[in-house]
Amino acid sequence: MPLTDLTPYDVDFEIAYATPNNFTGQAVYARPAAYLLKEALPLFEKAMALARPLGFRLKIFDAFRPSEAQWVLWKHTPDPDFLADPRRGSAHSRGVALDLTLVDAASGVELDMGTPFDAFTPLSHHANLEIPLKAQRNRLILLGLMSAAGWDFYSKEWWHYQMFDPRRFAVLEDKVLGLGMMP
Repeated sequence: MPLTDLTPYDVDFEIAYATPNNFTGQAVYARPAAYLLKEALPLFEKAMALARPLGFRLKIFDAFRPSEAQWVLWKHTPDPDFLADPRRGSAHSRGVALDLTLVDAASGVELDMGTPFDAFTPLSHHANLEIPLKAQRNRLILLGLMSAAGWDFYSKEWWHYQMFDPRRFAVLEDKVLGLGMMP
């Protein structure tokens, strides 16, 4: 299998699309799971290593997203500012993207990023100055950690990071997992 399960790693998980606690209001995945293409693992491991001495842990909301799930999201909210058109494929459906935040390692509390994950508003943009200063600082810490680890970012979503040039990788369907994520 070209994808690696992330659950053995020392990170937190809240796989949003495996619950109704996401913008669709329903579970998209049949089970919570997080995978990355093996080529993305060194970047993921470096981000964890950079966060640790600063007292942070990574918390993953989404990683590999089967192309079937991308269609479910797109059919619900066909907004190209916040969702990749599944006809073109998303970095998530290629296994080279993460949606994540930072958690204070001592308390287990998520850092305030100014908006929740998947808040499809201009307040979610990285450079938005209308959010509290502490949230701006936290976003810049996440951006710095992920950029230093070799990830690219999407300017309209503080939580989204992907490998550079994701289109060099193939779009993957649920069946690539064997035990799939889709209902």
